[in-house]
Amino acid sequence: MQLPGWLRNRWRRWRNAKLLDPLVQRKLSGFWLTRRRARREAAETFDLVAGFVYSQVLLACHRLGVLTQLRDGPMPHSQLLSNLELPPAAGLTLLRAAAALDLLESDESNADEVTWWLGVKGAALLGNAGALAMIEHHAVLYRDLVDPVALLRAPRGSSELAQYWPYATADAPARAAPQQIGAYTTLMAASQGLVADEILDAYDFSRHRRILDIGGGDGTFLRHVRERAPQAQLVLFDLPAVAAEAGRRFAAASGVECVGGDFARDALPSGADLITLVRILHDHDDELAKSLLHRAAAALTPGGCLLVAEPLAGTPRAMRMGNAYFGLYLWAMGSGRARTAEELSAWLRDAGLIEIEERATRIPLQTRLIVARRAR
Repeated sequence: MQLPGWLRNRWRRWRNAKLLDPLVQRKLSGFWLTRRRARREAAETFDLVAGFVYSQVLLACHRLGVLTQLRDGPMPHSQLLSNLELPPAAGLTLLRAAAALDLLESDESNADEVTWWLGVKGAALLGNAGALAMIEHHAVLYRDLVDPVALLRAPRGSSELAQYWPYATADAPARAAPQQIGAYTTLMAASQGLVADEILDAYDFSRHRRILDIGGGDGTFLRHVRERAPQAQLVLFDLPAVAAEAGRRFAAASGVECVGGDFARDALPSGADLITLVRILHDHDDELAKSLLHRAAAALTPGGCLLVAEPLAGTPRAMRMGNAYFGLYLWAMGSGRARTAEELSAWLRDAGLIEIEERATRIPLQTRLIVARRAR
């Protein structure tokens, strides 16, 4: 049961007045009924203050190869410090910080010397190439966020991150030269690799005969598709320089076509009974995203399906991801925003598609899946 708006507002006013009082905060943290929650919220508030420091600990560990060096097992403290080529006190500071974030674990059972192991989060990250690529890529975003107020006041698209993604704000992205698209094509491949199996486990691709992947990058996602649907004809559509790179990677493969073009302006390849948009819509502003859905729906064969896969705003237990992380990231990039499942579903209906449904994925924070069908 939801409280009426006037009562919610009265509660908020009373709550905030109490929390603004340091004496009330002290009492809440000491009273046995509220102590546990008060301490948890204090820790979460501190994490908001310290979050940037945590991210830099992770970046330092990645750049110095700390996690990689522990892949095959533990390492004595002196050996690890020697490999890092840091002053001993600085190296110890980093290792202790990494242990506090569960990236590392220390074993002090040996009285002669501490031994370092991968921690739970360190092992999980090291096993995820896409996540490691994003850690390094975020250094660009961090430079833009040194002064977040200046970033928000500056003309959108003037940031360093916007230059990294030339298709996002360029007037004619289809004319981008190969040297302009190399870095972001590599990163796109890493991000698609993160979610490919999530998507393929949630939706049966084997029943389709011709699959078109719009914005398919170097073909990473379609290579995963081919393992699940070897009988299907695969078509990749992306900027000419990107499609040419994908063509080189698929050179020895039959049943794969790589088509160059700009999906904002050029006709989409027709004849597919499944069209996929994997982490594409949230990179683009509303007008282009809506237009792309309409044009993709029109390109489908009657009865064909359109599959949209991307992180969505309003994801339960991942609320910060949509409007906090992607909100600032896409603002800095100069294009796009995270949208809710309800908003995208409404756009799919406007595009004339039917039977719109969400398919559950294992890790909704990484990607959620919406499938819609064109009427026969």
